[in-house]
Amino acid sequence: MARPRQFDEDRVITAAMETFWRHGYEGTSTRDLCDATGLGPSSLYNTFGGKRELYLRALDRYHETVTAEQVARLRGPGSAKERLGAMMLHSLEADLDPGDGRGCFAVNAAVELAGLDEDVRRVVRRGFDRVEDEVCAVVAAGQAAGEIAPGRDPREVARLVQSTYYGLRVLARVRDDRTALEATVAGTLAGL
Repeated sequence: MARPRQFDEDRVITAAMETFWRHGYEGTSTRDLCDATGLGPSSLYNTFGGKRELYLRALDRYHETVTAEQVARLRGPGSAKERLGAMMLHSLEADLDPGDGRGCFAVNAAVELAGLDEDVRRVVRRGFDRVEDEVCAVVAAGQAAGEIAPGRDPREVARLVQSTYYGLRVLARVRDDRTALEATVAGTLAGL
């Protein structure tokens, strides 16, 4: 009796994440996933339940890795405005990389599927909420230090920063004017 081939589940999910990230949900076929992961169609379905389930796992992986990097940047050294700026500028750098072109997987998922699929919305929202909580903490610290104007609810300010941040991620997909995008970051920070 032949033993089933063993595979590294983390590697498979990461490969699937990269494939979905590059091509989107609709643009990724089962064949694409099999090619990227090394799994056959039956193994893919038997292990993960199908394309949609693997997509949700890929979004979870993005949350565990890339969102965690955003959080680390927000918790890093520097003033509140420096940390907020570092998060936004780092993402712009990635978004404007002509060799990449993927943008933000969570934003891509929000635009492509979150309005149609409650589970996708839930996973994307979890990541957005985590970033919002961290931005809110940075804003509150900045207000306490006198760097960010007091008197406004930190959550409200965090949502303004987050709206600018995600808006920039979308704009960077269609507008490669680095100067204009960086000026938006600077203007947002100056308005705090």
